[in-house]
Amino acid sequence: MNIKKKIAFAASLATLISAFSMTGCSFGGSDSGKTVITMLQYKPEATKAFEKMEERFNSTHDDIELKIESPNEAMTVLKTRLVREDYPDIIGIGGDINYSNFLDAELFMDISDFDLVSEIKPAYLQIDKDLEFIPTEGVYAMPYVANAAGILYNREMFNEHGWQIPKTWTEFIDLCETIQSEGIQPLYLGYKDTWTTLAPWNALAVGIADADICSQVNAGKTTFAEGYREVAEKTKALLQYAEPNPYAYSYNDACTAFARGESAMYTIGSYAVPQIQSVNPDMDIDSFPFPANDNEADNLLNSGIDLQFSIMKECDNKEAAYEVLRFLFDDETIQIYLDEQNAIPCKKGDFTLPSMLDGMREYIQADRMSDYHDHHYPSEMSVDAMIQTFLMDNSDNSVDTFLNRFDKEWIRYNRDLIEKVRKYEEGLK
Repeated sequence: MNIKKKIAFAASLATLISAFSMTGCSFGGSDSGKTVITMLQYKPEATKAFEKMEERFNSTHDDIELKIESPNEAMTVLKTRLVREDYPDIIGIGGDINYSNFLDAELFMDISDFDLVSEIKPAYLQIDKDLEFIPTEGVYAMPYVANAAGILYNREMFNEHGWQIPKTWTEFIDLCETIQSEGIQPLYLGYKDTWTTLAPWNALAVGIADADICSQVNAGKTTFAEGYREVAEKTKALLQYAEPNPYAYSYNDACTAFARGESAMYTIGSYAVPQIQSVNPDMDIDSFPFPANDNEADNLLNSGIDLQFSIMKECDNKEAAYEVLRFLFDDETIQIYLDEQNAIPCKKGDFTLPSMLDGMREYIQADRMSDYHDHHYPSEMSVDAMIQTFLMDNSDNSVDTFLNRFDKEWIRYNRDLIEKVRKYEEGLK
């Protein structure tokens, strides 16, 4: 990392060092004489899958030893280690703003020459390119698995009532009206936990707003008041089909209510299925992309990179790290993860997907996907809380108030980035 970026990166994370003990974070060396490749990955809920992968790799490789750590608060652990220059060889992180920050700090190795890059679905490679603050030549991550968000529905209830899966926004509203007229609640939202407001927001935004709207705003080419108006209006329109006062019910409450048949649909991602099935293991759940538009061809599946692997620039054993990636991207290894986590593979190929993704399968196979917009939002901006406040505002000008605030807060929290983009754009002229 160049010295200026290292200083800036260290300064932004300095408080973590005093708050977090490094004891036990380093992997150490190996007494076996093997090349040791260390990996730190950020999904503790996938620890069992990674333990299986580690065991399988080490039992089939005589010259390389793979050591994987899956700590709680992994991003805190990772950031603290980076400040101390205690680098793992490979990191497993999500395709979000953390990846953007690490890439911008020049921490990752360019892996353009890795032979399996061409086997990744183009949509997910593009998601990573869209996450770059400034266009950067090269490939710096291998997208592994994704999740998807849209609408979960009770398949048994739909079959019983003869309801059809909507393909357009008008069909979706008509379906909600039909369900409501039959004395059944169409949707559950559970907005007490503010992050849940982002589920329908993202799923609508991918079909309505440009995928690179945040970059466009940073470059001064548009505003959120222009690009997000329809997203805001349709997000608010959902309230009339949901539980009364959704701000009183948490994510767990919503999962439980949907599991108990208290609504026909739930506007959330595939990641919620394990929680729902913990309440009702026999529930027959399917899903479909949010039909945001009245032209079905304009709809996209909201799918983001849930896990991807980057090799640190400081890694001294590039070829050994590449061998680990080849193992991780072997179809059988990927299937281990899919079976454990109900995920979507980012690699091309014939994989077994969970049945709750049946209604999204066509979009997945056709690569009709776009990333979660909030992966580009700085966490300090608290967009989820802003959306909740907007939805609770019943005034006639609530949309304008919200969008104007969005633009104002965006400039406040992205001032340095906007200046960097301005200088980059001027350099192109």
